[in-house]
Amino acid sequence: MEVSSIHINSFLTSRESCPVVDVRTPDEFNRGHIPGAVNIPLFTNEEREQVGTKYVRESRYKALLAGLDLAGPKLTSYLHQLKKVASGKNILVYCWRGGLRSSSMAWLFNLAGYNSKTLAGGYKSYRRFAQQFFTNPYRFIVLGGMTGSGKTELLNRLKTINEQVIDLEALANHKGSAFGWIGQPPQPTTEQFENLLFEQLLKLDPLKPIWIEDESSSIGTIFIPPTIYSRMVKCPTIVVDVAKEERVARLVEDYARFSADDLVLSVTRMTKRMGGDRAKQCIDYIRAGNFKEAIDIALSYYDKTYNYGLMSKTAKPITIKTSTKTENSLSLLLAAKNSIGELSWPKD
Repeated sequence: MEVSSIHINSFLTSRESCPVVDVRTPDEFNRGHIPGAVNIPLFTNEEREQVGTKYVRESRYKALLAGLDLAGPKLTSYLHQLKKVASGKNILVYCWRGGLRSSSMAWLFNLAGYNSKTLAGGYKSYRRFAQQFFTNPYRFIVLGGMTGSGKTELLNRLKTINEQVIDLEALANHKGSAFGWIGQPPQPTTEQFENLLFEQLLKLDPLKPIWIEDESSSIGTIFIPPTIYSRMVKCPTIVVDVAKEERVARLVEDYARFSADDLVLSVTRMTKRMGGDRAKQCIDYIRAGNFKEAIDIALSYYDKTYNYGLMSKTAKPITIKTSTKTENSLSLLLAAKNSIGELSWPKD
């Protein structure tokens, strides 16, 4: 029974109407996968290693026999797993390179009455396509502002009026600062973050402005793709200037409800950058429940760091004075957006 494969362009379109099955090992899947895919692994992590060792030390034929011995008893299990996720007959299947693993599983699924197609070039072709997609001449409008300025809230409000928005911190499960991990789910790998970012960009028009929050090259443990970060540095930046008192109040509201131990751990990690005396004072305030003073000390460090980061921008940022409580913040942002001339966008 012949198994057909389709190019990445057709694959991305077809997946909207049928499930996508990743047949790689759980470890491979966890490192990075096509968002929305379900994992029905042909081999466990250990079994994959066994087959690979046979291939390298003995022969392809011996590896094939070992693979059949391992997979044979699990054939019905694969079909039971598929039945749980496939309401129709059409299925898309992929492995790492679009080789034996995906074609074998697709063959089994077809034998059971499904119409399976594999991704030509496998997950590797998806990754290549995503990396190339990042090089598009995006018209980013970088939304800047010191820690506590309410940038995420502004991005969410921009979404409500159908502005194109990418929320990097939401994709990274991290709010950007040393405290940004607190209260968040575990971060994805950098690879999976890139996949999630690609999927978001795929939905947007690259020729129209896209709002994106100002970040350093990393957010927690993940890294922004170099081509995207380089584009962000060159694109226009709009900085919201909010009084420190307001920012402190916002951050107290955001973080005072969390464990003091988590807050102290965050400060401890940045002791070298903050300075030992300031870090100790900050920790003492946290332990005493004086979050306002603790955050005020932390912001003194972050504000200085952020101002230094603004110096790396290719074009001089547009600054608008506003307040986290001001209802016309959105109007000010849109007015600043409209002031960006055609020559402000970086040349490709």
